[in-house]
Amino acid sequence: MNTSSTSQSTQAQCPFSGAGSNAPAGYPVSPRAAQFDPFEDAYQQDPPEYVKWSREEEPVFFSPKLGYWVVTRYEDIKQIFRDNITFSPSIALEKITPTGPEANAVLESYNYGMSRTLVNEDEPAHMPRRRLLMEPFTVDALKHHEPMVRQLTRQYVDQFVNDGKADLVEQMLWEVPLTVALHFLGVPEEDMDTLRKYSIAHTVNTWGRPKPEEQVAVAHAVGNFWQLAGQILEKMRKNPEQPGWMQYGIRMQQTNPEVVTDSYLHSMMMAGIVAAHETTANASANAIKLLLSHPHVWQEICEDPSLIPNAVEECLRHNGSVAAWRRLATRDVQIGGVDIAAGSKLLIVSSSANHDERHFADADLLDIRRENASDQLTFGYGSHQCMGKNLARMEMQIFLEELTLRLPHLRLSEQTFTYVPNTSFRGPEHLWVHWDPSENPERHNPAILGKQHPVRLGEPSTHSLSRQVVVQETEMLTDDIMRIRLAAADGQTLPRWTPGSHIDLVCGDLGISRQYSLCGDPTNPQVLEIAVLREDAGRGGSAWVHQHIRSGLPLHIRGPRNHFHFDEQTKKAILIAGGIGITPISAMARAARARGMDYQIHYCGRSRKSMALLASLQEHGDRLHVYPADEGRRADFASLLAAPDADTQIYACGPQRLTDCLQKICESWPDDALHIEHFHSTLGKLDPGKEHAFEAELKQTGMTVTVAADQTLLEALRAANIDIQSDCEEGLCGSCEVSVLAGQPDHRDVVLTRSERIAGNKMMSCCSRAIDQRIVLDL
Repeated sequence: MNTSSTSQSTQAQCPFSGAGSNAPAGYPVSPRAAQFDPFEDAYQQDPPEYVKWSREEEPVFFSPKLGYWVVTRYEDIKQIFRDNITFSPSIALEKITPTGPEANAVLESYNYGMSRTLVNEDEPAHMPRRRLLMEPFTVDALKHHEPMVRQLTRQYVDQFVNDGKADLVEQMLWEVPLTVALHFLGVPEEDMDTLRKYSIAHTVNTWGRPKPEEQVAVAHAVGNFWQLAGQILEKMRKNPEQPGWMQYGIRMQQTNPEVVTDSYLHSMMMAGIVAAHETTANASANAIKLLLSHPHVWQEICEDPSLIPNAVEECLRHNGSVAAWRRLATRDVQIGGVDIAAGSKLLIVSSSANHDERHFADADLLDIRRENASDQLTFGYGSHQCMGKNLARMEMQIFLEELTLRLPHLRLSEQTFTYVPNTSFRGPEHLWVHWDPSENPERHNPAILGKQHPVRLGEPSTHSLSRQVVVQETEMLTDDIMRIRLAAADGQTLPRWTPGSHIDLVCGDLGISRQYSLCGDPTNPQVLEIAVLREDAGRGGSAWVHQHIRSGLPLHIRGPRNHFHFDEQTKKAILIAGGIGITPISAMARAARARGMDYQIHYCGRSRKSMALLASLQEHGDRLHVYPADEGRRADFASLLAAPDADTQIYACGPQRLTDCLQKICESWPDDALHIEHFHSTLGKLDPGKEHAFEAELKQTGMTVTVAADQTLLEALRAANIDIQSDCEEGLCGSCEVSVLAGQPDHRDVVLTRSERIAGNKMMSCCSRAIDQRIVLDL
């Protein structure tokens, strides 16, 4: 099984009337857009829910209250992050609420001169500085911080472990990240209360809406912060060989004074103190609040600490500390089909992107086994992605490990959560928890204090992350097709999925996994349903399924995930299946019927007896067209698809001879009107005698990997200790996808659509190569 599809994009021009006073000329503002206010408590409490209407109805809109365009969908936001030339980060630290002359005078009295930093700097200045200052953030360089983080965390837990209640923000989650940040930066430990006050003031000054009477006080705090940062920097200059990122920057200045300037170091000192601890403190508080709000999930990570790395990733996705970023359009451009003029300001709500159902199935569900949780945009994306992301991951993993080890009986206390009002950064000001100290495991088994699990630096490995299910029942639909219903082993709900999704089924002692399309009801979260055709001449997976799977058998699966997306907004759908290819098509037909869509089903098979799900498909009435070969019925797809129709999408799954025929017939149709799910592919077979070696530059890590003529890109990346998920390794399943920033891929998969191949911004690392000698990857 494999997937190849992307929904046809739709133009999203504003359909509403009633222009706001600050709206661009001629642009109508909808009532919801007119009311959008990120300083309202509803936004602070739950940004993704606050803009859910936008993701569903108006993903790009103008906010008159803010004077910004607001973007809420995943793909639009990722594209903005990817293109830092068109979408300049220069306003990322600009005050979103302009301050009055009195506050400005206060800042001037402190000689406040915050200049560009890695966060808001344009090219060509940004990347040379980033590369020069990146080394302390690499995985190898971060490893030696782990013992210090563990020791600090344990010391703070020691202070309240026997109290029975604690405000985790006040008593641990603010001060530990702050201390770690100071150590990482190389700053002597100063007064934490003062630094905390200054950090909050900086956040409010930049991203908040301080009242006029508050602005002067905020300005004084920011001015003092600026002066303190300068004083600390001067101390560091006297001994630049000491450890710390700022000392590293001072040493780099000695050899590259034109790149690392005095004003740059001063600004980075101040920005670094905030960035290195505040977002981590907030992210940790958000994560613990979220996990304790789901007691069964908390219990899972208590019992199995190996789940913690991906739990951290899922918490960053579901309830991260960065709600939004800002960008400036440098030219006229379209986003999601909406025309945006040069000079327009954008609020890109990355927390909303993290809840976009188009990318994250059942996005509102907390699923610590979610395979694509690390696709979250909380750290940003592209060349401005957070440099400290792996330090934050380390701290969050250690916090969760320590708390689940020593306080597995921790509970969330009843309370009202409050947040510092601002557009971009969020975390509860207090997080009260309680427990019964008499149940502390260390009182009965002091040896547990010696336990620790290795921290996963970098994105967690999803290849080894699986979900346990149990076979609820099996049924032979035909002589050689078995339907299998799977339920969660713990009785909890399973992730929701969308038509076209598949799971990877781990085939027991074979040590392999195989991909099978889901064919049940996407709205039923209690079961997942697949149908498996026995192929004795296949690769062994289907034979194992038919030989071993019985009711009650425990299994492991990965997913669901979807590379064969069904656009439920399309006007008309033609659904074509051959043989076992009916499995994903049946789910699409169910969705089309539920939505009242104009659709047809064309199902080809050897005989009615061999055609699975035929009985249940009768509910579609005369929309169903069946072509059993033994009855002499043949589908005339050439006639059916003779006239291209821009309003029609075609979805097909079946043998290669069927899909090859459809591809030829649809050559004159609009790009990506035809979506195909493949079973087999030989395109990715490697013939070393006909290949050339090439280099893959890994933009985020600064590494360059050589891919030999007899080696796949996937193999080369793994040899360089870059974790890339894969399953089929034939260009079928899409799990090994990597993003391409420069260079032209030689596509050899059957996953990507025609337009995706032309765009050239992603490739399958298991089989595809570079056309030329070099390619740049977003890794």
